[in-house]
Amino acid sequence: MKEKLIINKKSYKGEDGYKTFSIRIKDETVEKLDNLAKESNRSRNELINILLDFAIKNCEIK
Repeated sequence: MKEKLIINKKSYKGEDGYKTFSIRIKDETVEKLDNLAKESNRSRNELINILLDFAIKNCEIK
């Protein structure tokens, strides 16, 4: 029996567990993110996700 190549259907945008939206960020914050991205060899998007996850897990509302 020949082996079959199985091609899964591509998910529609937004069905991969991620959402896309835009935000306004200060120029100095973008500069800091870009420096961190360069140092860590990660994309700005990866860093924002890492930083947001950390902030959400470690914030306290009073």
